[in-house]
Amino acid sequence: MDVPRLHVITDETVQDRYGHLALARLALAGGADAVQFREKRPWTTRQLLNVGRAIVAACREANAVAVIDDRADVALSARAGGLHLGRNDLDVASARRILGNAVLIGGTANSYDEAMAVAETDVDYLGVGPVYGTQSKASPAPALGLEALARIACGTPKPVVAIGGITATRIPETMQTGAHGVAVLSEVVNADDPVGATRACRTALLG
Repeated sequence: MDVPRLHVITDETVQDRYGHLALARLALAGGADAVQFREKRPWTTRQLLNVGRAIVAACREANAVAVIDDRADVALSARAGGLHLGRNDLDVASARRILGNAVLIGGTANSYDEAMAVAETDVDYLGVGPVYGTQSKASPAPALGLEALARIACGTPKPVVAIGGITATRIPETMQTGAHGVAVLSEVVNADDPVGATRACRTALLG
């Protein structure tokens, strides 16, 4: 499976107009080829699974990839196409044993050294950032910057998906670093028109 290039991350905490599933459908309508279901609140496994399954179904209809954050068990039960792991989540080797080789696994990196270490594992791509900083996390890592992003993209054969403060206007310079794709959150979920915002990101990404 090819690594998607435009990931839209769902979030219900930075806005209260749309739930995860509604955001997924809006992003898919705008041309996202991956929807990343991210829920950091203390939801039960059953809650995560119910929403995850609905997002997986929506992505299948749109021929896109549903990526579950953090939880290999939820990704497996929901039959998601992808799993994204943070530094404090299950190790990649264990996740791969659970999910097999047909599911994409991404790993998070906030520095060059961390990116090189994660790239040595059995991940399919690296989620690298925050490139421009982020307002969607309570204790974010420092902004990485384009120079560091370019160093990482050039230093590993694994596809790099840039994240953190990515907007449609910033996508061209972000892609000039050699990144494979981008992950956007606020640019879409906080937009007056999430479909149009996703479409603008796709146009900026694909030219």
